[in-house]
Amino acid sequence: MLYLIGLGLNVDGISKFGLDIVKRCKKVYLENYTVNLPYTKHQVEEVIVKKISDADRDFIESLSILDEAAKLDVALLIYGSPLTATTHITLLKEAKASGIKTKVIYNASVFDAVAETGLQLYKFGKIASMPAWNPAKNYEPDSFMKIVQENQSMKAHSLILVDIGLEFPEALEQLEKAAKAHDIKLSRLVLCQVLGTRERKISYKTIEEFKEFSGVRKPYCIIIPSKLHFMEKEVLDEF
Repeated sequence: MLYLIGLGLNVDGISKFGLDIVKRCKKVYLENYTVNLPYTKHQVEEVIVKKISDADRDFIESLSILDEAAKLDVALLIYGSPLTATTHITLLKEAKASGIKTKVIYNASVFDAVAETGLQLYKFGKIASMPAWNPAKNYEPDSFMKIVQENQSMKAHSLILVDIGLEFPEALEQLEKAAKAHDIKLSRLVLCQVLGTRERKISYKTIEEFKEFSGVRKPYCIIIPSKLHFMEKEVLDEF
């Protein structure tokens, strides 16, 4: 059987239910390619008191984990909540097609935690993902900004998830260029760092002020607010 277990946002965020299942699994993997983890594999091992193997993209997409799950109980530990990445839904689909039993153990994710900014969750629009550009290979996709455009047309906030490995100064530069290409004016942005952990930090500043920022911790995400309710503004201004 294959278990997809959400770790939540902090290193000790795994649920008691998830922990009980991990203890009886013969093999435990940590998915390490969809997000910059705010903790190390060793720290997770100390929490679950069990040895963990790395699960990179090639391993998951090869479906080798399903071959193991056909014979024994296997746990795949995933940052946040298990099904926020489409690759994990594909894994469930392939397991079902192969007759392999699965179970998903949910947990908190960044989609819950952004509410700490004071922005009302029901006022968020579609979620956008910003890929890392490679100018040397003429790879500068800015279609994520079309989602922002669509959100702003209905006065919805835009949550932008940033590609793994992308440093904040580069992300800010990409955001500015993409916004200019789509004729979107950027004023104040919200920057969320390592939400759900003891080191979490939320900042609300202009794009020019953010250019002076340093030491941004991963994982981080960026929010482009739309029209603010007065309560939203009051909370944001405190950041």
